[in-house]
Amino acid sequence: MELPIDDADAALYTVGQVAAMLGVPVAFLRRLDEQQVVVPVRSPGGQRRYSRREIHRVAEVIELTSEGLTLAGVRRVLDLQARVKELEDDLAQRREDGPGVDVSG
Repeated sequence: MELPIDDADAALYTVGQVAAMLGVPVAFLRRLDEQQVVVPVRSPGGQRRYSRREIHRVAEVIELTSEGLTLAGVRRVLDLQARVKELEDDLAQRREDGPGVDVSG
């Protein structure tokens, strides 16, 4: 039996819980949402709810901002990382499909 807690994408954590876990102000998390860097889902009552995957993303944002990146720069880095992963996955799939498959584009 799979429980919601087993799902990395299950939005189980409140903004206050995430702020406490990561040692950041709630306002920082709100700003990430407003700037569309990390956008948590909203509960029916409008409360932000974070998944484990989003918490890891916030931690990555914290690391990048500590290195001097702006939130706009962080958003760009995260977008590029996602695009690279997508391309790597596509290439891996094409290679699995076997010889004779054009992987050049």
